[in-house]
Amino acid sequence: MSRAMQSRLRAALGAGLAVVAAVLCGAALWNAWAADGVVTGRVGDRLTYPSPLEMLFSPDGARLYVLCNDSDEVRVLNASTYAEIKKIAVGHKPRGFTLSPDGKRLFVTNSWDDTLSVIDTGLLEVAATWPEGAEPSSVVEDREGKRLFVANRISNDVAVLNAQTGAEEKRLAAGRGASYMTFSPDGRRLYVTHVYPNLTEHRTAPESEMTVIDTARAVVVDRIPQHGIAGVFHVAISADGRLGVAAELHPKNLVPLAHLEHGGAFEDTLTLFGADVGNRTVEIPLDELERYVARPFGVAISPDKSRMYVTSGGSEIVTVIDVRRLLNYVRTHRAPFVQDLSASANYVVARVAVGRDPRGMAFTPDGHSVLVANRLSDTISVIDTRTNRVASTIQIAGPKQLSVLRYGEQTFYTARYSFQGQIGCANCHIDSTFDGLEWDLEPDGFGRNIVDNRLIEDLKGTDPYKWNGGNPNLPTECGPRTELYFWRSENYDDLTLTDLVTYMRSLESRPNRWKLPGYELTAAQERGKEIFERKVDKFGQPIALKNRCNYCHSGLKGTDQKSFDVGTKRATDDYSLIDTPQLRSIALTAPYLHDGSAATLEEIWTIYNPEDKHGRTNDLTKDELNDLIEYLRTR
Repeated sequence: MSRAMQSRLRAALGAGLAVVAAVLCGAALWNAWAADGVVTGRVGDRLTYPSPLEMLFSPDGARLYVLCNDSDEVRVLNASTYAEIKKIAVGHKPRGFTLSPDGKRLFVTNSWDDTLSVIDTGLLEVAATWPEGAEPSSVVEDREGKRLFVANRISNDVAVLNAQTGAEEKRLAAGRGASYMTFSPDGRRLYVTHVYPNLTEHRTAPESEMTVIDTARAVVVDRIPQHGIAGVFHVAISADGRLGVAAELHPKNLVPLAHLEHGGAFEDTLTLFGADVGNRTVEIPLDELERYVARPFGVAISPDKSRMYVTSGGSEIVTVIDVRRLLNYVRTHRAPFVQDLSASANYVVARVAVGRDPRGMAFTPDGHSVLVANRLSDTISVIDTRTNRVASTIQIAGPKQLSVLRYGEQTFYTARYSFQGQIGCANCHIDSTFDGLEWDLEPDGFGRNIVDNRLIEDLKGTDPYKWNGGNPNLPTECGPRTELYFWRSENYDDLTLTDLVTYMRSLESRPNRWKLPGYELTAAQERGKEIFERKVDKFGQPIALKNRCNYCHSGLKGTDQKSFDVGTKRATDDYSLIDTPQLRSIALTAPYLHDGSAATLEEIWTIYNPEDKHGRTNDLTKDELNDLIEYLRTR
């Protein structure tokens, strides 16, 4: 037994014999106490960790600002000694930040508060808090200090604000889940990525884009297509402006998700663009044969353009790329490169092990080091760019022990349990949510029972799981089924599985942006609620009990946890009974139905309910159906 395991078992004993008994006696007993809310944690109930996500150096290089995602703060460190100077509390779930060109203000996006914290860097305190769009995820200020651009993940847009007052000037449409941005070196163009694929025809390849904004006019001037890409994260541009690169996920969701040893489920890639690659997009792989770099996230190009650095959250490494060799390979070989696992050997020069779930990076002012924020280790790795080795590790002050939830979160985000480290839970559930894709999974047979990936927020009390309700509980869903069909290995011990399930049961629903501040309903939502709860149709005929919306979608979370035939069985399906999904955050999770065939909520009833099996809706007018949908969005 490892030291870590011994420590956790001792902690479990300290938390009470009920927990230990549940761990040792298997899923049945586990269900019994978990359902009663007995989980208290082996090391504390719930500890708050800093979870460093992004970093910035002050213009004079004297300070390092660290964005801490879980503790809702910005840590200010001395850039020479890395000693902490101050903690600055901001809003809930900060996800991105930027400095004004003069360094006097630090802007922080608070993704769950829908606000922007404005920090006075002279006083090191919040000077103002401005309201923002739906789930603001990153922010940048133009070179003139006139405008702020804010990427909003839920409203799929970029808000343009007055940099002095925070007043909104306009919104620019971006990709689905708009999240990360960077300027061209001259500041004239802004490149925006998004973490969920744009909606496409059912069972077609995912499509993403880089939205390009002219910053002087604040208009979209280009949308660079990224075919086959489902999640795009950080984007970087070289100092000379000739080379751009974006970190991304390339899923294989259109083919059966079978043995990882036969090709896996994802390719971990970069998209190159700009003059150095002929002003086209070139997708290159980061993976190599029998070695994968799961979930590329952060990307940075050294000031002299000699090296490119990519963090991989699932693999817990930083990949170092020789830019000259990369460009030579791209120019002298014939595309496409993405499925060639021998390609990366031509340009990858190092893979540097860092902490858990590495995210953002920052170069020191002298360019001799690149700093890596390890979100789930609460550390910063300092990589010497001359040796490509970790020279030191900075500890971000926080709890000394790991709670059950932290162990579970680490398990959720790592890829170390899967065959050759190819994938982890967070590959399909980006930031513990969903990925907007449909998958052909193996257990039901190839080409059978195509499934839409469901949101995993607020899962507690929504069992059974799978679209056919075949998994009675999360230990079954996440344990033997996942190990057999996804990881291709049996790696979870009982404690690890308990940690993982406890973490997943702890996930909360994000704030609902369709609800009014006091949770009252609008007139349209009230009308929709009446339709949702009606017992008689418009012709005065009673609606059968099991065909009323609120019969299946009952209770606080909108599910009675039973299965019904709602007339959505396809030729590829082996079953007609569908588990009733909960309604929490339903507005966010398109496409819909068990196989993702409905692109919108409207299509559920206008296209896929011809026999009125999925609720009595064919007597509704378009306006009435719109009212129903407005109400559903509040759930």
